[in-house]
Amino acid sequence: MKITPLERWIAERIGHPAGGLDRRLLEGWQLERLRETLSLAANKSAFYGTQLAGFEAGSLSRITDMAGLPFTTAFDLRRNPLQFLCVSQDEINRVVTLPTSGTTGDPKRIYFTLEDRELTVDFFARGMSTFTGPGDRVLILFPGERQGSVGELLAESLGRLGAVGIANGPVKDPRTTLDLISRERVTTLVGAPVHALALARLGQTGDFAVRKALLTTDHVPGAITEELQSLWGCEVFNHYGMTEMGYGGGVECEAHFGYHMREADLFFEIIDPETGAPLEDGKPGEIVFTTLTRKGMPLIRYRTGDLGRFIPQRCPCGTVLKSLERVKLRLDGNVALGSGGALAMADLDEPLFALPAVLDFTAVLTREADRDCLQIEIKALEAGNGQLAQGARRALEAVPALQSAVREGGLRVLVEVFREGQFRPGAAGKRRIVDKRPTCGERL
Repeated sequence: MKITPLERWIAERIGHPAGGLDRRLLEGWQLERLRETLSLAANKSAFYGTQLAGFEAGSLSRITDMAGLPFTTAFDLRRNPLQFLCVSQDEINRVVTLPTSGTTGDPKRIYFTLEDRELTVDFFARGMSTFTGPGDRVLILFPGERQGSVGELLAESLGRLGAVGIANGPVKDPRTTLDLISRERVTTLVGAPVHALALARLGQTGDFAVRKALLTTDHVPGAITEELQSLWGCEVFNHYGMTEMGYGGGVECEAHFGYHMREADLFFEIIDPETGAPLEDGKPGEIVFTTLTRKGMPLIRYRTGDLGRFIPQRCPCGTVLKSLERVKLRLDGNVALGSGGALAMADLDEPLFALPAVLDFTAVLTREADRDCLQIEIKALEAGNGQLAQGARRALEAVPALQSAVREGGLRVLVEVFREGQFRPGAAGKRRIVDKRPTCGERL
């Protein structure tokens, strides 16, 4: 088993390519970059000039001292993103607008300089080298038309590996994409989990040579990984990242033990979401990060809203880099049921995607009379499939939170199946349960 290529990359980045990498060297380098970032932000950013007033970057004597600094939130970014800039707007190469998840409120805007862009391309190239090499033909299922978009950055990073990036964009018509896979002799795929599953199930009888897949943007259910392995003989790798991180955050190695993090560019913490106190490795909490090398719009102790933990055991690949357990949940990902339980999309993913004909599904909570109603709409290979609807109900009845709520009379579950001809893949982002109950306002 090969060690993650991120280790050598980070060793090169911190100036120790020959001597290897250890945690002491890495954390010493991170401490210096944290001081530089704090100094830059305090002196150049209007937001952090106020947030860090009276703080001296040189007083940061240990990495653990970061716990004494205030957090940055999504609300802060939405309120006035220009206040985060540490360079003039003329130096900004790319602006990414992220709409709020609620019905009101300003969007978040993330700004990148040309140098910030290069950091992402560099990380993508090393991360993709985990399973990609010269001659590979990689289908990119992300937007790539605009300069600085994820698809464009991926294509550039693949070129550095001697691989060929094939632009498709998010899947709109699965059959057209399957034709492209066959025509272009695609060997590797990068995209959202549900899009990859639909392609595999609709194209399982085709002549495809997709042997590697990197799935990202959302939780990757084990059922989807198993199906890709079964139908295509495809090895599946997971990636974790978000736009605020500069897209890339961490990627699995051949051991599939968790994400190895982009520790040359980002400093990660796990905190108690209630108290904000830092948690030791092994304990689950909210993921927080600080940029180490970004110049245009540095972020300090940014609360991601994602829940995860660092695995205390060393990865079987032998790296000294930390391993972040696969991220499945968000702080705002649970919906409370009237019976007192809670439900997340991940609770529904495993049982439903394990059913062989399911391509995708939506989940909506409504209120009828004196109980909740969970409406599941399944997009499947065929319509009017009574057996599939029955199988889905049985699978859902085994979900502990639903089982309890149904038994107590506080929840009704409805399942409807639609045929493949009506299938239109959703956006390549995080899927969630839509709560339409009148007493449950949308989160901003």
